[in-house]
Amino acid sequence: MYSRSSEPVRFERDCAAVLVPAGEHVTLPAGSAGYITQALGGSYTLFVEGNLFRISGRDADAIGKEPPVPLELPDGADDAAVERMVWSQLRTCFDPEIPINVVDLGLIYEADVQAADDGQRRLEVKMTLTAPGCGMGDILVDDVRSKLELIPTVVEADVELVFDPPWNRSMMSEAARLETGML
Repeated sequence: MYSRSSEPVRFERDCAAVLVPAGEHVTLPAGSAGYITQALGGSYTLFVEGNLFRISGRDADAIGKEPPVPLELPDGADDAAVERMVWSQLRTCFDPEIPINVVDLGLIYEADVQAADDGQRRLEVKMTLTAPGCGMGDILVDDVRSKLELIPTVVEADVELVFDPPWNRSMMSEAARLETGML
């Protein structure tokens, strides 16, 4: 949430945003003022006029920030290199309200790389949410999908939201449990 250490920003242009935690897509107009409350994984959570909003890293310029650097793979990278990048990218996906990535939260159940004969790859990911009714569920799924599809050679990331087995805090990494006080 907003604190005295939150960085103030002013929107330099109209910007697509998502209302947190409802998940509603809105446009924040140029000239709006707010504060960055979380800047993790290339996206930003902002406190604007009493509400929290999330903006994508591709819209970072709207608040005077640099967009993320494009991903690169070495020529001839094998499936293992792509799989390492998949897990690295998954660690850039954050719930806008919790400063812990979806991997350490234990939300990713499976990430499978499937190579095609033409050198392209498809990904199949199974993930869950901390609560089935989470308003940000579709936003998190889209964030995972869009970040994985930034990986060179990945033509499609199929992200399936599942609730079996149900998530529980034992699925979190020890560091995540420590960070949230659930150790």
